[in-house]
Amino acid sequence: MRTIVHRHLGKVVAGAAVAVVGTAAMVAITLPGTAGADDTGGTARAEQRAAQEGAQGAAGGPGGPGAAVPPGVVEQAPAEGEKGTGRDPLTDDEIARVETLAVDRRMAAAAEDVEGDRGPQRLGVDLAEPAADELDDPHAPRRAVVTFYDYRTDALVTRTVDLGTGKIEGTTTQHGVQPPLSAAENAEAARLLIADPLGAGLRGDFKDATGKDLTSPEQLLLNSAVYRAAPGAQPAVLDACGTHRCLRLFPKVVNGPWIDARHLVIDLSARKVAALDRG
Repeated sequence: MRTIVHRHLGKVVAGAAVAVVGTAAMVAITLPGTAGADDTGGTARAEQRAAQEGAQGAAGGPGGPGAAVPPGVVEQAPAEGEKGTGRDPLTDDEIARVETLAVDRRMAAAAEDVEGDRGPQRLGVDLAEPAADELDDPHAPRRAVVTFYDYRTDALVTRTVDLGTGKIEGTTTQHGVQPPLSAAENAEAARLLIADPLGAGLRGDFKDATGKDLTSPEQLLLNSAVYRAAPGAQPAVLDACGTHRCLRLFPKVVNGPWIDARHLVIDLSARKVAALDRG
C-alpha cells in the first residue's frame, strides 16, 4: 500500500510551448525573361508596380502592411432554453425537473442513498430513444430516462418520464446490475476508506506526498471501478459484491501523484472496507 504509482497511471506529461518569431523582409525576385523579351522594360515596370503598392500600403490602403486589421470576434454560444426540441440534448432545466418528477413520495420515503439518507441515489439522466412508431414523427414526445440506486434494497431503479406531461411512463427494478459509480458514491467510498484502519497506507502516502494529513475526499481526485466477487480471490466478507454496491478506488493527490489502493475494496452497501487476498 505504501507505494506511490509513478508509471503510466501517474504520469503527467507537460507540453512545451514553442514560439517561433519570424523577421519580415523585403525580397526582390527577378524572374528569368523569355527569349527575345525586353528585360530592361520588364524590370522597370515591375519596380514601378512595387513602388505604387508600397505607397498604397504605407497610406493604409487595402492589403498593404499599414492596413488596419479588424479585431477578432468570438461569438458567444446561444443561451440555452428551458426546453429542448426533438432529439436535442436535455437542457439543465429539463434534467433538474425530471430528477424531481421521477421520485414520487413513496420512492422518497422507502429508498436510501449512499450516505444512508432518505431517497434513492441519483446516478444519471439521459434522453430516451423514441418508440419505433415515433421515429419519423417530428412532434414525438421528449422523454428522459432517470437511473437511481436504492441502497436499502440494493436495486437499480430506472424510470422513464414524459418531459411534456411530467408523467412517469415506466419503472424497472433490477438486482445485481452495477452501472458505473457517481461522483457522490466515489466521495463516500473515499470517506469510508480514510476513516478505516485499512486506510492507514493511503493516509501515509498522502502525508509523504504533501506533508499534510488526509482528512477529506476533497483532497483527492477519484476514479473507481465496480468490483464483483470472484470466488477464491477475496476474503469472505466480499462475497456479496456484485449484489452489493462495491468498488475499488484509484485516488490521486490533487496536483500530485497517484496512490496505489487497488488491493482495497469498499462495500458501500455494507459500509465496510476489506483487503483482497494477495496469495
